[in-house]
Amino acid sequence: MTSSSDRSPAVDVLSTRTYEIRTYGCQMNVHDSERLAGLLEDAGYVRASEDSDGEADVVVFNTCAVRENADNKLYGNLGHLAPKKASRPGMQIAVGGCLAQKDRDTIVKRAPWVDVVFGTHNIGKLPVLLERARLQEEAQVEIAESLEAFPSTLPTRRESAYAAWVSISVGCNNTCTFCIVPALRGKEKDRRPGDILAEIEALVAEGVSEITLLGQNVNAYGSDIGDREAFSKLLRACGTIDGLERVRFTSPHPRDFTDDVIAAMAETPNVMPQLHMPLQSGSDPVLKAMRRSYRQERFLGIIEKVRAAIPHAAISTDIIVGFPGETEEDFQQTLHVVREARFAQAFTFQYSKRPGTPAADMDGQIPKKVVQERYERLVALQEEISWEENKKQVGRTLELMVAEGEGRKDDTTHRLSGRAPDSRLVHFTKPGQEVRPGDVVTVEVTYAAPHHLLAEGPVLDVRRTRAGDAWEKRTAEKAAKPAGVLLGLPKVGVPEPLPAVTGGCAVD
Repeated sequence: MTSSSDRSPAVDVLSTRTYEIRTYGCQMNVHDSERLAGLLEDAGYVRASEDSDGEADVVVFNTCAVRENADNKLYGNLGHLAPKKASRPGMQIAVGGCLAQKDRDTIVKRAPWVDVVFGTHNIGKLPVLLERARLQEEAQVEIAESLEAFPSTLPTRRESAYAAWVSISVGCNNTCTFCIVPALRGKEKDRRPGDILAEIEALVAEGVSEITLLGQNVNAYGSDIGDREAFSKLLRACGTIDGLERVRFTSPHPRDFTDDVIAAMAETPNVMPQLHMPLQSGSDPVLKAMRRSYRQERFLGIIEKVRAAIPHAAISTDIIVGFPGETEEDFQQTLHVVREARFAQAFTFQYSKRPGTPAADMDGQIPKKVVQERYERLVALQEEISWEENKKQVGRTLELMVAEGEGRKDDTTHRLSGRAPDSRLVHFTKPGQEVRPGDVVTVEVTYAAPHHLLAEGPVLDVRRTRAGDAWEKRTAEKAAKPAGVLLGLPKVGVPEPLPAVTGGCAVD
């Protein structure tokens, strides 16, 4: 434990205390932060203003341990807060997430002004640990070795009124040599199907019209409960929920992606024609070194089956360049798969060592210059393919779910933005009538860029939805709150159909 001299003294906390959560890493962390926010608000805290810059009474770091420099980033941010904390009696700092699970006592040794350290398995303890640290005036470090309660049982402050994450499992049974997630999140544990469907039904009753099923390896769902077809059954069950318009999921694994899942996607109307399928590498020797349990032929076979069953499906992927031992021939095999699969989008990453993973100690680490050159070639190829695939959308009539915060230039261009069923981002001309996030518009695509589409003509139809009503209600409640309390919808927490941050065993 750290002595009380290293932190500010306890103060009267009868007045309303504010909080700020800083989230790093995958979708699971984003969803965990919704739980943390719900826990804090349930305990009486209110969200700090968006521009508080560390001025909140409680600052929580929900960390990621995937990147090599993740700890440097954390300690840099903690150092930035140290003088603010020293000058503000009663301010508290908490560190949770994967890096906290990994480093444990190291955090309070390197940053003795931190009040609470908690792990991935006990996020529900945050309010209790904060109060204990305040009363005892010493750091509270509590890391559970296994899951104490499934996160879905905790209070939640959903960041979107119209779209929501729904976690169906936690943990991962894979042993990819570049990934530390299984060591920090534990073995896969599945929720009961009835509990998942009950949560979805409750969300729909509140106005949510799009859900994203979430898991470190989402389509392995069922392995913990002994049903190999549990995931496809879950997708089909989602199709029976009245008012649920769009269903997505992330991130699957090629090993567990079976024909019954493809059939469920094709035959369930509200399961969207979109798939994020991590490739990582197109080289069989590299896949073997990564301990990925599929090979190039298997991966391309999945893509072929999906395209046959769902012709308009948009398929995205993750690719790592420069894995230890990767040769130019190995890299050429990755480019081959990219050409054959014709991904709508690829999240491409230069390999970096993940401390604690087998790959970090492998021979054949690739020089940075070589990795950079290969990375640039891959990006150039994928940009070309993304643009060509988007050009095929010109002339199509699409239904868009109006989004909030996704069109950065909407104010200056007098446009709005939305997501097509296949998750492509479309900017469209603002119609004369009111359109709210969550509402649905029908447009014709007139122009394609590599990463977005334009619908420059008039909107063909506007459908007001219960999701739009929910957004309007939340916005009105926000306006009625006292100034300085943020109840808006930060983009980081809105489940984007195309994963802005990859999940599970990919990279941050």
